[in-house]
Amino acid sequence: MRCSAYAYGAGILGGLLAAIFGAVDWWAIPPNTRAKALGIWHGIGNVIVVVLFAINWWLRSTTDGYIPSDGAFTLSCTAIALALLTGWLGGELVERLGIGVDSGAHPNAPNSLSSRAASESAPEFSDMHKHHPGRA
Repeated sequence: MRCSAYAYGAGILGGLLAAIFGAVDWWAIPPNTRAKALGIWHGIGNVIVVVLFAINWWLRSTTDGYIPSDGAFTLSCTAIALALLTGWLGGELVERLGIGVDSGAHPNAPNSLSSRAASESAPEFSDMHKHHPGRA
């Protein structure tokens, strides 16, 4: 039981450390690109995941034996679901758009769920907002 408390703490610290390197990569992404928009959603989502796990860690620390309450269990499930989504966004950034991988990154590649090749360009990010307000 103590081991899970240490694992939560290590995960929270690891998430905060990863946020520093993610922010460095994000600042280097050209503005008005799909990659910049995905990067901000990925980063904000992961900060929320870390906060949810920190709250969960605190909730568990207040119980005997570090046993989670129903609320703590629900919080864990919510954090895991959000982490799956932000993990996919991170995969898009690295695998599809090449962000943080090499200097030849393609920050406007289309979505990996589309049938278009990664070498194609997505519609201009600024044009997307003209035609579809609020859509990234």
